[in-house]
Amino acid sequence: MRFGWLKKLLCRDKSRQIDPDMKYLIVGLGNIGTEYVATRHNIGFEAIDYFVEQHRCREETLRYGEMHVCKYRGKQLFLLKPNTFMNLSGKAVKYWMDKEKIKPDHLLIVVDDLQLDLGVIRLRAKGAAGGHNGLQNIQDRLGTSKYPRLRIGIGKDFPKGGQVDFVLGKWTDKELDQLPAILQKTSECIESFVFRGLQNTMQAFNG
Repeated sequence: MRFGWLKKLLCRDKSRQIDPDMKYLIVGLGNIGTEYVATRHNIGFEAIDYFVEQHRCREETLRYGEMHVCKYRGKQLFLLKPNTFMNLSGKAVKYWMDKEKIKPDHLLIVVDDLQLDLGVIRLRAKGAAGGHNGLQNIQDRLGTSKYPRLRIGIGKDFPKGGQVDFVLGKWTDKELDQLPAILQKTSECIESFVFRGLQNTMQAFNG
């Protein structure tokens, strides 16, 4: 059919024109590259992978990362794994917030936390970067620390001075056994954040 390509393009553009109140950007932090696969620092990536597998979101390799998009119960979710490396995560976050007109309180950053025991999750509306370079870069790019973040505990079982090796190290077999339950709880928390709101989700998941 003539001009079929134009019709598809217009339909695609129309699908993007959704009320900002219905749009959410969920960003899992991590590093790209095979050497970082299955490392503790990449649990944000693993959380995104787990969520999109459950909800069958479509994948789109777009600017600044691997994006998965799904419409779910009237909401549109943009789930991003930045390809900018951890320390430049803010570049991808700022770009997609501006492009999709995401409201600041509809942004959720999913990130590893060295100060929490393995599997403990904490949802916060704002806060300091706490030495996490990914969060610091997001704060610098957005010009504020007032954005929701979901911290996933990776434990702190490392000797003095061994923080970097531990964070960038691979999961142990024992940790891998616990990972599915951790990712399931994280996925439920993300879904609650979208559909029940920040405060209700904090009360339900912060223990």
